[in-house]
Order: sequence, then structure tokens, then C-alpha cells
Amino acid sequence: MKICFVGSSGGHLTHLYMLKPFWQDKERFWVTFDKEDARSLLEGEKMYPAYYPSNRSLKALVINTARAIRILRAEKPDLIVSSGAAAAVPFFYLGKLMGAKTVYIEVFDRIDKPTISGRMCYPVTDRFIVQWEEMKQVYPKAINLGSIF
Repeated sequence: MKICFVGSSGGHLTHLYMLKPFWQDKERFWVTFDKEDARSLLEGEKMYPAYYPSNRSLKALVINTARAIRILRAEKPDLIVSSGAAAAVPFFYLGKLMGAKTVYIEVFDRIDKPTISGRMCYPVTDRFIVQWEEMKQVYPKAINLGSIF
């Protein structure tokens, strides 16, 4: 299984990195912002840069969509996993068109309101994970696995 982890640097990337017991023995690559925290955390990992700032930016959406096409065609992941933010959106939609399964993990600090990326990815997500029971009111098909912290 080949996994694409896509997300903003900072907390979103940290969230994904905390899943290391799941991904450490699998083929994987990362798509995140080319920032010092990401380079440091992912040293030795295969990483592609996402364009930023990406939130609420049409320019970033267009650029990251072009990058998603190129990266997904080259890598052909079986699974795409994200906890947000905006860079995840084109990877989820294009990934689904290319046959990948998708898993979205809504961030821990959202207890009863959705993120923009979560709302956008929800329709094409195979498994939508929340960390608070209250979030099942927002995302009825979600699975509450509790905190990953």
C-alpha cells in the first residue's frame, strides 16, 4: 500500500505524523508546505511542496490542483490521508477520480463546527474521522475514534 499524506505544515502535519505507528512500515510520501518545521519533522521522508498560503486563495487552489495532478500521476497512491487544510481539497477530488481511497481526520480543536476543508472533502471521503462525539452532528457519516493525541 502506498499512502499520500497531505496537509498544511504546523499542527495539521503534526497530527498526521502522530499516526506513525500506522504508517511507519508502509510506502508513503508527504505533500506539505516547504517550511522549516516540515523539513525538520520529515527529514529522510519523501516530500513534495504544496503552494502556500492556501486558505481561501483561488490562486493557491489552481496551483495546488496542477501539483496534485502531477504528483498523483507520478506516485499513484492507494490511499490519501489528510487532516487539512486547503491543500488537501484538490488531492482528495483528483485522488478519487484516479481510484485512491481517502481518509480525512477533522482536527482536534473542532468540537462542534466544521472546518472549510473538512466540509469540502466530506463528500468524497471514504472514511471521515472525528475526535469528538459532537462532531457527528456536523458530519453524520463520520466515525468518532476519539483523540489521536
